[in-house]
Amino acid sequence: MKHVTGLFAAYLTFALCGASAQQASAPARAAAVSKVGVVTKIDADAHQIVLKMDAGGELTVDLQGNASFRRVAPGETDLTKAAAIALADVSVGDRVLARGRPSDDQKSVAATLVVVMSQSDIAKKQAAERADWDRRGVTGLVTAASPDRITITVRGADGVAKPMIIVAAENAIVRRYAPDSVKFVDAKKSSLAEIKAGDQVRARGTKSDDGGKLTADEIVSGSFRMLAGLVLSIDAQENQVRINNLETKKPMVVKVNPDSSVHKLPPPVAQMLAARLHGGQPGADGAGRAGAGEGAGGGRGQGASEQNAGASPAGGRDSAGGGMGRGTGGGRGGGRGGDVQSLIERAPSITLADLKNGDAIIVSSTVGASADQVTAITVLAGVEPILTKPGTREMSLGQWNMDVGDMGQP
Repeated sequence: MKHVTGLFAAYLTFALCGASAQQASAPARAAAVSKVGVVTKIDADAHQIVLKMDAGGELTVDLQGNASFRRVAPGETDLTKAAAIALADVSVGDRVLARGRPSDDQKSVAATLVVVMSQSDIAKKQAAERADWDRRGVTGLVTAASPDRITITVRGADGVAKPMIIVAAENAIVRRYAPDSVKFVDAKKSSLAEIKAGDQVRARGTKSDDGGKLTADEIVSGSFRMLAGLVLSIDAQENQVRINNLETKKPMVVKVNPDSSVHKLPPPVAQMLAARLHGGQPGADGAGRAGAGEGAGGGRGQGASEQNAGASPAGGRDSAGGGMGRGTGGGRGGGRGGDVQSLIERAPSITLADLKNGDAIIVSSTVGASADQVTAITVLAGVEPILTKPGTREMSLGQWNMDVGDMGQP
């Protein structure tokens, strides 16, 4: 989630408001554009910077003789508080907004303003925001909703689910994830009135003394779906897999992007979860106990702190916006309770190339615009024991839920 992009947009608004009178007398400036990206190359002799654009591709920034360089702290929206710097103060990895006139082929910009957020400042800001979400954040499923408050179910450190009422503080930031995306940069301005029962919510704010209410400074919500299917074909180059949906019996496409996580459950863990789901007991060989130990305490314990430069609070796996509640706020109790999401996150990561035709997978995704295509939040393989009904060969998702997770994280 690129909160920085939005911040640069705020800068641009500020700068343009101050220059509106000049623009009226200098129509040529109306052609100026603003481009945002991460610095990949600096050529001081040629007075050029190369950016990797947020929208994809590269852009060459040709620095004009009168170009102004400003450094601003992440979170600051007042350009007058930006520090004047020089080209020598810009580093590879910094995020930059370059404003100027584009070339005819749109591959370069003749920049007169360069606004910089340093990579180190962004990292510090992200770390502070992650810590605040961990300390003041909660995650849960909405059980009741009204225009001015919602009720979610959260898990405490003891693993017990309890209701919590969430109200929005004055000037609270409320956003809702767009279809097929859990990136905060794609989330749209929203309100409590748009949240409905069954949605997943992540919020941070001030909790009441009894823990039953949260006055939220920031709320992000989303609607999710879960499905299961058998792999029909794999296109690793296009990062997608074609499956036969077990519920609809129809083929569909599951797309995977850099924010998606793909895991495979070890057999003991899958057997333990299947026993839990179907009301049986782990086998005499103790597979269930071994699975619980492997999932809750072993594995590589992948967290959700992996960030892309410029990520912002609460949003995709890079979020400062990928897993809603991965090890935060609601307290999943993975070490002791062996909850589903913790077990999944600790399962080995794989790629689509590791799948084969006929494999069963479970997919969590946002509710997208197309019924026959989804962009995955999580793809989970090794799930045959979970999907197979006891005493049969029939597979069905049934009531099983991987606790969705992955919805925007600081």
